[in-house]
Amino acid sequence: MYIPEAFRVDDPEVLHALIRSHPLGTVITSGSGGLQASPAPFLFDAAEGLHGTLRAHLARANPLIDALRGGAECLVLFHGPQGYVSPSWYPAKQQHHKVVPTWNYAMVQARGRATVIDDAAWLREQIAALTAEHEAHRDAPWSPDDSPAEFIAGMIAGIAGVEIAIEALDGKFNLSQNRGRADRDGVIDALGSPDDPHRHPELAALMQGLTR
Repeated sequence: MYIPEAFRVDDPEVLHALIRSHPLGTVITSGSGGLQASPAPFLFDAAEGLHGTLRAHLARANPLIDALRGGAECLVLFHGPQGYVSPSWYPAKQQHHKVVPTWNYAMVQARGRATVIDDAAWLREQIAALTAEHEAHRDAPWSPDDSPAEFIAGMIAGIAGVEIAIEALDGKFNLSQNRGRADRDGVIDALGSPDDPHRHPELAALMQGLTR
C-alpha cells in the first residue's frame, strides 16, 4: 500500500481502534484460481502475536477457503470513515484558487498467513465471541444458545474458521494532514455542519482527533 509520510499512522492504539470500530475486513489472497477476495467480520486480539491476531469464519463453499488452505500470504483491509472533500471548504480558495477536490479516508492493512480451522468447537467459540461483541449493548442480547443445538450444528458444518497472525500492520489516514491548519479546520467544520450536503460527522470527528 502506497503511504505518503504525511498520511502514515503507526500508533497501534489508533490502528486497533479502527479495526474494532469497522470490523468488516476484506480478505485478499492469490491461489490456483488467481486473486480471491471476500468480506468477513473479524474479531481482533491485540495481545496475541507480534501485531495481534484476526479471527473470522467464511462459508466452506467460498473459493477463498481453498486458496487460504495453501498457506498463501493474505491481506485484510479495514476501511474506516471516508468522504468527498470540496475545495470550497478551504480558506485558501479565496486567496489563490489553486485548490482541487480530494477524498479523505482512513484504512488499515493487515498482512499475514492464514490458518483454516475446521474444528467445530473452535467455530462455535468464534461465533459466540463475535456475537457477544456485537450484541453486548442490546437489552436482551442474542446468543447461539437461543437456537436449537442441532440447528447451530448444521450452520457450523457449512463454515470454516480463519485465523491470521498479523505479521505487519499499516495505517493510511488521508485526513488533510498535507494542508495548512486553516484548510484542515475548514474541512472539519464543513463535514460536521448539518447544512452541508457532504456532511460526515464521523469523518469530521476522526479528523479532529488526529489533526487538531
